Amino acid sequence: MKKYDPIPLEKIQAARERIADTIVRTPLVKLNVDDAPAEIYLKLENLQPIGSFKIRGACNAMKSATSEDLKHGVWTMSGGNHGQGVAYIARELGLDCTVYVPDFVAKTKIDAMERMGAEVKKVPFSVPVDIDDWRNFIDEKSYSDARGLFIHPFSDLAVMAGQGTIGLEILEDLPEVDTIVIPYGGGGLCCGIASAIRALKPGVKIYGCQPETGASLSASFEAGEPVEVDFTSSFVESAGAPYPFPEMWDLAKRLLDGSLDVTIEDTVSVVRLLAERNRVIVEGAGAISVAAALAGKAGSGKVVSVVSGASIDLEKLAKIFQGKMP
Repeated sequence: MKKYDPIPLEKIQAARERIADTIVRTPLVKLNVDDAPAEIYLKLENLQPIGSFKIRGACNAMKSATSEDLKHGVWTMSGGNHGQGVAYIARELGLDCTVYVPDFVAKTKIDAMERMGAEVKKVPFSVPVDIDDWRNFIDEKSYSDARGLFIHPFSDLAVMAGQGTIGLEILEDLPEVDTIVIPYGGGGLCCGIASAIRALKPGVKIYGCQPETGASLSASFEAGEPVEVDFTSSFVESAGAPYPFPEMWDLAKRLLDGSLDVTIEDTVSVVRLLAERNRVIVEGAGAISVAAALAGKAGSGKVVSVVSGASIDLEKLAKIFQGKMP
């Protein structure tokens, strides 16, 4: 198993310079809710060109690679947002790009990747039958017809350094931040941001966040080791998992103060709330950090919720606006 140390601050700072011409330095805005249990701020990564923070890590990984590494193009596996990030940068660099996706991925995300020039291939995936096959696919980084440089969706130093640039921006815009809440899927976003924060302001509380339908991180913190939990798929597609990947757990347990769980019902309410109060459109995974803060689980003081993305099907969004469950 791979073992990672926190990403060195200089690597994150170098990533910031490397990706500056491509990514958006996203704003930090206050949540427009007067009776919130904390002073909640939104780090709006949904405003990136692909609607997700994933562009940061993909950009750093690909722009730090050599021409020899990239001569056969790039490929990745993704639930959608990372694939969009890789496809976007591949188009910018003039590279061939293939993205393998689980067969349940929303058509919205597939269409977006194809618009950016990626070839998208579906891989059978069911929960829990094929979960180990999908994990092995990630870990082994191999597939029968894959060519080019593999860009890992989270377990990669360059990818995590790119995501860590969000931490630099948060501290610049709100130096007095008390707590940061970050959606946890594979772990690259949490561990990247936490590496930057621990290097610059180690006293800040940092929590991962998952839906209760796949809250393996909090269960692992409670057990002191990575454990598997019952997993139910939901509209929160990019956060939560049956188990934390072992190499990411090893790093997350050193960098995070714990994990916060939120209900699907609270997440749905926050998707609607953000549209109503801040005119912000988010996907389920982008709303869970705000749901945790609004529920008081992140404590009081100045709390930053990382709003990770906006890739939500319009049909699901319409149901939410009608007061229905997606």
